[in-house]
Amino acid sequence: MEKEQTQAVHFAICLNNEGYQASLEVGKLYRIVPDLQAQAHGLVRIIDESGEDYAFSANRFYSIELPADVEELLLATSCK
Repeated sequence: MEKEQTQAVHFAICLNNEGYQASLEVGKLYRIVPDLQAQAHGLVRIIDESGEDYAFSANRFYSIELPADVEELLLATSCK
């Protein structure tokens, strides 16, 4: 029997920083902090330019899956 593996998405690219120019850069890769409550409200929790995590509208971002070795490296070097 084959196990089905699902990879959590840990990163997203900013598509829209309108109103948050100091906090977000369009085209930049940001780390996602899992938050089911935020997700239920159409939000995604992101570690922004301040280094803190904040909830932003999910439609500002495009979530991406990275190769495991790249993701491991990025997660190991991130602040949180």
